[in-house]
Amino acid sequence: MLNVGEVARLIFERLEGWVKTAVLYVPNLAVALLVIVIFNFISRYFRRLVVRTFDRFSDNLSLINLTGTVAQLVVMMLGLFIALDILGLEKTVASLLAGAGVLALAIGFAFQDLTANFISGTIIALQRPIEVGDVVETNGFLGKVVRIKLRSIVLDNSAGQTIEIPSKDIFQKPITNFSSTGERRIELTAGVSHLDDLSKAQRVAISAVKALPFIRKDKPVEMHYKGVSLEMIQFLVWFWIDPTKVDATKALSEAIIAVKKAFGENDVLMLFPPHTYDLKKRANESVEPSNQ
Repeated sequence: MLNVGEVARLIFERLEGWVKTAVLYVPNLAVALLVIVIFNFISRYFRRLVVRTFDRFSDNLSLINLTGTVAQLVVMMLGLFIALDILGLEKTVASLLAGAGVLALAIGFAFQDLTANFISGTIIALQRPIEVGDVVETNGFLGKVVRIKLRSIVLDNSAGQTIEIPSKDIFQKPITNFSSTGERRIELTAGVSHLDDLSKAQRVAISAVKALPFIRKDKPVEMHYKGVSLEMIQFLVWFWIDPTKVDATKALSEAIIAVKKAFGENDVLMLFPPHTYDLKKRANESVEPSNQ
């Protein structure tokens, strides 16, 4: 059996060994701490540099801040790995790298949709197929883009509601952007009586639409007849607007009012399918028997 003196001697020898090892590690520990401090300053400077650089290419503050934070973390992790290597903890570095890989894989599987939305949102912010203020139609929704976030896009549907669509749905499905070119063609569809002068109706309609203040002057206003039915001769009017300055629905409404008024002033009957009676035709049919 060990006596008290022997036990004390063993403890002292072990403590003495630890102290010597600690003393030997003091220079390495000091250098490792210095490396961490230096890399901390470098990471902050690198973050500011990345934020300023990305600010020139994107207006998305969420993306800019996220990119800056990721860049800072990468630099900090690099400094940590160098410090651990200086301390001779290569196995710890390998274990951390392996653990980080497993953790990233687990998070990727657990949050597939969230990850897909963030990646899609990042690509959208970089490629900029849409911007705040654009009028777009996507995923069955039409509205003005009011916010572009990394996870989603927010639309104002002009009816008092906002619609938030996941970024991956925006990225994977078609987008109709009515504002990207600064012009949009509106189509007004109606008809005139068989008894009307078609050339006259065409001139009157084009003149009425051209007089509207929101019509683009560099684009032509066109009217074309597209079909004949028992009740009417169908036509369509094409005109162009700037969708950033006037709502398409309002523009179409104003055009209908203008054409209807102009037709009334010029004795042209405007018909809408399918339940509109041709009053000119009815009047003509009632007059014909009396003339016989």
